[in-house]
Amino acid sequence: MDKLSTDRFIYALHLADNALILAQRNAEWTGHGPVLEQDIAITNISLDLLGQARNFFQYAASLYTNFNRDEKKAIDKYIPRLWKEYGRELQEDDLAFLREEQQFLNLLIAELPKGDWAQSILRQFFFSAFQFYLYQQLQSSGDDQLAAIAEKSIKEVTYHLRWSSEWVIRLGDGTEQSNYRIKNVLADQWMFTGEMFSTVAYELVDVSSLKADWIKKVESVFSEAGLELPQQTWVQSGGKEGRHTEHLGYLLAEMQYLQRAFPNAVW
Repeated sequence: MDKLSTDRFIYALHLADNALILAQRNAEWTGHGPVLEQDIAITNISLDLLGQARNFFQYAASLYTNFNRDEKKAIDKYIPRLWKEYGRELQEDDLAFLREEQQFLNLLIAELPKGDWAQSILRQFFFSAFQFYLYQQLQSSGDDQLAAIAEKSIKEVTYHLRWSSEWVIRLGDGTEQSNYRIKNVLADQWMFTGEMFSTVAYELVDVSSLKADWIKKVESVFSEAGLELPQQTWVQSGGKEGRHTEHLGYLLAEMQYLQRAFPNAVW
């Protein structure tokens, strides 16, 4: 059995899940943004993330197709039970719409409710800064497919990071109300950021090495926003290993409803 190949499959799922779940959360702003321009902006970010998720899911499905029996057995807990009844090759949609909550490997911060504008903005900033440095590393990966996806995606992530940075500054250095809201969100979200840099067995990048650059970027933006880094050290974790908050189940129930209600539905 090639453990590296099975790790690549699980890691591709992790990267796909991060993008897919945050895409779904951001999509909840469609038609509800504070102004039309920003409504369109966050919807486009959602579509960018969905495209990234598709690329990673497609890669994972292609890896699975070429696995031998032992390799398939090793990652069986990540394979949708319903798909096994369909009698077809594994597809990207199966990985997105047929897996159960505990089979998802996304960061916990991605699944938190969208909350108010400040909550979604700060989450996007933290996540985009992390993605930016992660994809920089992945571009040098020995896995050509992961490197290619990262190279394509980092152009989008660069825009996501710039857009969310500008909004963090705008909220932090804006009105008394906007400053109050983003400080409240910061106190709630900070504990979820540490999971980004806690490496688990299947990861092909040492994410702990990204933390210094991430902190430097956050401090730079916070300085302009009039915000300070929290001193809190407690870290919420578990998402990378399939242990999630109560929020993910509700998100999946909505996102997966059509495929589960009408199996094998096509447009």
